[in-house]
Amino acid sequence: MTRFPHASGMRGKKRPALVVQADNYNTELSHVLVAEITSNLAPAMHPAFVLIDNATADGKAAGLEQNSLVSGLFLATIFQDRIDRVIGKLSTDLMDEVDVCLKSALGMK
Repeated sequence: MTRFPHASGMRGKKRPALVVQADNYNTELSHVLVAEITSNLAPAMHPAFVLIDNATADGKAAGLEQNSLVSGLFLATIFQDRIDRVIGKLSTDLMDEVDVCLKSALGMK
């Protein structure tokens, strides 16, 4: 959980976020790149979002209270000490989906 910055520069909302930078940078840098996690499921079919379904084992391991989306469109860089607590972890399969999501959002092949 972290306070995800608002695009306007105003104080952001406290919400879950997913660290999306490569693990080897997590030990080298004092900041991390995170993707917003939202409970707004409206864009669920868009390729720049990944559904975390709490009815699945992978969804339960994520530690989210309800079905949610990882957004490849809303990314932020935050200091590691701004992460309040770790609530879960995504499986390798879900992280592979996040990779595809980020490539779509960033226009990468």
